[in-house]
Amino acid sequence: MRYLIDPPAIPSLPVIGREERFPVRRVFCVGRNYAEHAREMGATVESGAPMFFCKPADAIVADGADLPYPQATSDLHHEVEMVVALKAGGRDLDAAQAGAAIFGYGVGLDLTRRDLQAIAKAKSHPWDVAKAFDHSAPVSALRMAEDAGIGPDTELRLEVNGALRQHGRLGDMIHGVADIIRALSTLFELKPGDLIFTGTPAGVAALQRGDRFHAELQHVATLDGTVI
Repeated sequence: MRYLIDPPAIPSLPVIGREERFPVRRVFCVGRNYAEHAREMGATVESGAPMFFCKPADAIVADGADLPYPQATSDLHHEVEMVVALKAGGRDLDAAQAGAAIFGYGVGLDLTRRDLQAIAKAKSHPWDVAKAFDHSAPVSALRMAEDAGIGPDTELRLEVNGALRQHGRLGDMIHGVADIIRALSTLFELKPGDLIFTGTPAGVAALQRGDRFHAELQHVATLDGTVI
């Protein structure tokens, strides 16, 4: 196959204990999946269908690379999240198929240009410019599902400059992982390589140039980086 311009590189993530990397196809995100975070954002807590939005795959920041402070904002916020990677897909999956589709887990930051999001909300506009910008999805190395051992008591944490900013348990999620995958599969045909950010606990706040962050999904994955 010949192309008129050089094709873009395939974004990918390291896998703990493996030399091969995980290629990223699409990045789906769940909004308002922790009740306390929904409340801190002034949103109504709803237990119906999950709310989804997307980021481009090339928004991934991997391998602990520095995080450039984005253009067009003065209010960059962190949202620490468990990230689920899929090895299989399909449409209209049931609970068993959803569970079997999981390749592994990591931890990531759903970075948000909060000032632009506030403008979008006020005008009932889409969130794309607030969520889907360059370098908006730092993600750790992935741990394969059979080695992860996650459960409702697994903790999710974020420290910035050594101070705890966010802390929650996976059991606090309104929608569990299988339910998220099932709901997504009614809207999109999921495929191997898809990533899902599963929502953030309360405590979101601003990041500044020079800040160092440490995110952790307990006993599963860690993510360290610097905002430059």
